[in-house]
Amino acid sequence: MPDLSIEHRHWSAGRRVVVGLDEAGRGCLAGPVVAAAVVLPPEADLPGLDDSKTLTREAREALVPRIRREALAVGVGQCSPAEIDELNVLWASMEAMRRAAAALPLVPDVFLVDGNREVPNAPCPQETVVKGDGKSLSIAAASVVAKVTRDRVMVELDAAFPVYGWAGHKGYPTAAHYEALAAHGPSPHHRRSFRLTR
Repeated sequence: MPDLSIEHRHWSAGRRVVVGLDEAGRGCLAGPVVAAAVVLPPEADLPGLDDSKTLTREAREALVPRIRREALAVGVGQCSPAEIDELNVLWASMEAMRRAAAALPLVPDVFLVDGNREVPNAPCPQETVVKGDGKSLSIAAASVVAKVTRDRVMVELDAAFPVYGWAGHKGYPTAAHYEALAAHGPSPHHRRSFRLTR
């Protein structure tokens, strides 16, 4: 389970605002990529928090208000399908993380970034943490906020484009999604740079 060991190392070095960063939606065919930035205090108590991919939808939804209560700050950023097509999904994910951190009301001292790539043009030092959502509580919190926020966006988009079934699969490349694309063609929210046929 993730804990605050990495964060404590930075707090001990005098870095007070330690920002956990993660994103959701890189592998989807439609919708934005969404990132979250979370700043937790040393006394944060979030039992049950883990990598969002290991949690049920109900568990993630229940965790978000608890994360927001415990956190010193939470920021969210996203990049649209058009930006994903322009930048490619990796760099769009990085930009969404930068936007999430920029939305924080605090000045960051260090970023803890899930994965092995640093955020371009960051305003502070960074530490990349491979599989960080299973190691750092701040990154795990960001992963849950990003996933829940993105899922809610896809449910809202589903109301306008119900033929694609986004409320169910959230834009991921499922058989049902490919079948809907074959029948109806892409929507304005599909990523044209992705392969949209099986």
